[in-house]
Amino acid sequence: MKNITTNIAAVILLTASTLFSQENYSKHAIGNIIIIENEGGATVGYSTDSGIKILNVDDQAFKDLNRNDKLDKYEDWRLPVDERAKDLASQMTIDQIAGLMLYSRHQSIPARAGGYFAGTYNGKPYAEGEVNPSDLSDQQVEFMVKDNLRHVLVTTIASPVVAAEWNNNMQVLAEGIGLGIPANNSSDPRNGTVSSAEYNAGAGGQISMWPSSLGLAATFDPAVTERFGQVASQEYRALGIATALSPQVDIATEPRWARFNGTFGENPWLSAAMAEAYCSGFQTSTGRAEIKDGWGFHSVNAMVKHWPGGGSGEAGRDAHYGAGKFAVYPGGKFETHLIPFTEGAFKLKSSTKMASAVMPYYTISWNQDTKNKENVGNAYNTYIINDLLRKKYGYDGVACTDWGVTGNETALNTFIGGKSWGMEKKSLAERHYKVLMAGGDQFGGNNDADPILDAYEMGVQEHGEKWMRERMEQSAVRLLRNIFRVGLFENPYLDPTDTKSIVGKPEFMQAGYEAQLKSQVLLKNKGNVLPLKGKKTVYVPKKFTPAGRNFLGMPIPETLDYPVNLDIVKKYYNVTDNPAEADAALVFIESPKSGIGYDSADVRNGGNGYVPISLQYKDYTATDARATSIAGGDPLESFVNRSYKGKTVKTTNKTDLDMVTETAMKMKGKPIIVCVTVSNPMVFSEFESQASAILVNFQVQDQAILDVISGKAEPSGLLPMQMPASMSEVEKQAEDVPQDMKCHKDSEGHSYDFGFGMNWKGVIKDERVTKYKK
Repeated sequence: MKNITTNIAAVILLTASTLFSQENYSKHAIGNIIIIENEGGATVGYSTDSGIKILNVDDQAFKDLNRNDKLDKYEDWRLPVDERAKDLASQMTIDQIAGLMLYSRHQSIPARAGGYFAGTYNGKPYAEGEVNPSDLSDQQVEFMVKDNLRHVLVTTIASPVVAAEWNNNMQVLAEGIGLGIPANNSSDPRNGTVSSAEYNAGAGGQISMWPSSLGLAATFDPAVTERFGQVASQEYRALGIATALSPQVDIATEPRWARFNGTFGENPWLSAAMAEAYCSGFQTSTGRAEIKDGWGFHSVNAMVKHWPGGGSGEAGRDAHYGAGKFAVYPGGKFETHLIPFTEGAFKLKSSTKMASAVMPYYTISWNQDTKNKENVGNAYNTYIINDLLRKKYGYDGVACTDWGVTGNETALNTFIGGKSWGMEKKSLAERHYKVLMAGGDQFGGNNDADPILDAYEMGVQEHGEKWMRERMEQSAVRLLRNIFRVGLFENPYLDPTDTKSIVGKPEFMQAGYEAQLKSQVLLKNKGNVLPLKGKKTVYVPKKFTPAGRNFLGMPIPETLDYPVNLDIVKKYYNVTDNPAEADAALVFIESPKSGIGYDSADVRNGGNGYVPISLQYKDYTATDARATSIAGGDPLESFVNRSYKGKTVKTTNKTDLDMVTETAMKMKGKPIIVCVTVSNPMVFSEFESQASAILVNFQVQDQAILDVISGKAEPSGLLPMQMPASMSEVEKQAEDVPQDMKCHKDSEGHSYDFGFGMNWKGVIKDERVTKYKK
């Protein structure tokens, strides 16, 4: 597709000047985009390539999006959002509503030449220099035009400017077809850190970098999280992103869960406070950016996930895989998992009131449907969505399935396959119909409208055309509301120059870096070895990473390299490869990693495939695991007992433990400072006694770690979870119960419990420590 941001400013200015008087309108051009600022009214942006007209009504400018030469209610920015959304929904065909219910598969900009995010341009793979990276791919044009899709999930981008130009191309296409409904582009969290990157005060970057959600939680300060939302929302909007597929507010009561690091930890009240701050920060516009009720041009819809909580997967297995489809509640704490939603994301202090969208998790909430007694995935469960979410808690925002929920299961241990848990034997149409009847509005990862149209016909047969049309319009209104509120109908366009100045600007980079400093947790400081001041000489051992696979199943190559940017270390200390010359050692490790809890090799050896997930480095044998699993059953299995009792598992990074042990031997009693990047709770007893100091981080820049070690910054973070005394404790805890483990006690007598942390004076005992222990 040709680049549709060609500069034709001369023609544009002439056209605009013939439409409006200078007294009532100010206007300017960005390439072929005209921006009209109504005096005392909305800013309207449109493209001369889209074919729409501008209507002059009461000396104000409005877009004639359906090209009928009159001002419809949905085109009138003076009217309330709900009135506009209902008018537009009533004008939409069932095909158009079905398209609105789609949420695209992952879109890389530009599309990759091969693999999961692949796409083509005029039938050919992307080739740098031959295709403009901001052009729309063939697949994007097809799902916009043929399937009426308007919700697009954006993943990697070549640069902020490319993203802005791509957004404009997408919006020009959307504006010129059908009823002119703009694209609502979205993103998973994209403000993580590049650990080796150097932070320079006053310098900008590609995008502001913040600690993980666990790191934000470790500050125990919702104001930090709200500031993140305020910053990230402005960066998102400058990239053309109007919906965030976040925050992830599941309470991570199961310490082995692979998605623990995306949460705010295991405490429901801390998670609720962080959820409220996150959603308020993302959704609230102020000043000139506000349109009404806190919504506006800086607002990003927050899609809070995962209802009703996915943090209690049996034995820590994750529901992206058939092997982890069941969330279990042996402690009877199902309702506790709702707290971050009902007391956080659905009860905002800001005038936007509640998160505008919610995503149910893949899990089957085992035996929690007290009404219909169904054990199906949450998105399919009428009790979970309609009775609880909609009726009991009064939620009328968008309910969007997680990605691939309606797809076909292909294997128990594949990340990419469909995840139609409990509905595996049903057809695609039946699955889509089940979601709609349960109270859902949207289908994540689905570019194809046909199954929704088939589901519509099923509804007509069961309930009649009038009833089913009303049901479809109900979802359309919810979906359109989120597009209207953020101003996309008036002006979905970006100035790439503004994008370049906003995304990663120095003020935002500084805010993210300060949050990284606040998020680190000092667990041990024997003999006050920290801060390590002065130009000391340090030994940094290399880290060996064996070949393996990550959570997505993608291969990880074998490496032997320094686990930290040595150039940054050298700005603080002299670095030596000889431990005998060193004053102290800096050892950088990661928490243990042992896989997804399922191993095909076990099946080949006659087992059921289920193996332990370990939080210790050494080989672990699950002698204390339950002999019979709580939940079970899958069309690909001939049994229901998923127990792994007595089986042994190895971690892929046992060499991290070896590195600490070997360094201790080489240093011969001199200080060893262990810096741990934590994704999950872990068993510290394997090496804690060998460490003089232990500093925990949640995905921060190397420089932020060194600022704390050197004393340039003082640690203030607190643990947002417990650190277990042993794997036996992990096996005996209940997957759904928060803070129910005996914690590790170190050589200094400190227990690594929820809320523990140290500063230079010792154990932190401020008001944060007790605030969330409800």
